[in-house]
Amino acid sequence: MLNQVVLVGRLTEDPEIMSHENGKKTSSVVLAVQRTYKNTDGIYETDFIRCILWNVVAENTCVYCHKGDLVGVKGLIKTSSYEDKDGNKKYATDVVAEKITFLSSKPKEEK
Repeated sequence: MLNQVVLVGRLTEDPEIMSHENGKKTSSVVLAVQRTYKNTDGIYETDFIRCILWNVVAENTCVYCHKGDLVGVKGLIKTSSYEDKDGNKKYATDVVAEKITFLSSKPKEEK
């Protein structure tokens, strides 16, 4: 069996770190990933994919990345379900990041 996903996209907002009672740190980011083909109107569509980051990966991403930065994510797909406030069953699909590669170059410093 294999559950592996690789994505390259842009962060839709600045990542924020959250600390849990057990000492673990996490961050949830949304990656805008453009499709490789055009739709019938000749436009590239974009998927918005939520990625869950843990511990050091979350910390480093929050320190070094900002909204609009290009990142590569290697991870696995995790599905879950829950009941909303009206008792309806809802499903969620997320990517749990194992590794993030920062692909945006740092802006040149002014002299």
